[in-house]
Amino acid sequence: MNAFAAIAVFAQESDQKFEAPNKWLPETAEILWGTIAFVVIVALLWKFAYPPIAKAMRGRTQRIADELEGAEKAKADADAEVKQIRQSLADVDTERARILAEANQTAERLRVDGVIRNDAEVADLEARAVADIGAMRTRATSELQRQVATWSADATERIVLSQLDDETLERLAEDAIAKIGASR
Repeated sequence: MNAFAAIAVFAQESDQKFEAPNKWLPETAEILWGTIAFVVIVALLWKFAYPPIAKAMRGRTQRIADELEGAEKAKADADAEVKQIRQSLADVDTERARILAEANQTAERLRVDGVIRNDAEVADLEARAVADIGAMRTRATSELQRQVATWSADATERIVLSQLDDETLERLAEDAIAKIGASR
């Protein structure tokens, strides 16, 4: 900070005004040293700053090219996906029609199977009913025959007893006893 103060003091003490001989063109020494400094700075920049700057620019160019390529690939993928989705939508209609046709065939097959199964069950029930009716008829007939036989025996006994007199009954009882005694 002292150096700045010294320069400020020195600048105030000198009352000289500097004027170049030509207002448009600086002095030769200034042009020479300015040119040398410019060339040195440009050479140093060319040697040390240009390779990283060039590398960064190539990297940036490559990155932009990669992004463009990626964007084109993404666009192509999206177009392919759109095409696939549209194809899938068309396939959905076809698949829906196929599924409906298959469902109708299955329903018709189940209906026919159900009719066949119901017809078989009806035939089986009819056969069992006929067998049950036959068994019931046989049972009813035999029961009726037994009842008629019982009634016939009772009626015959009553008729015979009413027609027979005591004498005939005694003779029949003695004949039956005699037969039983002879068979022993």
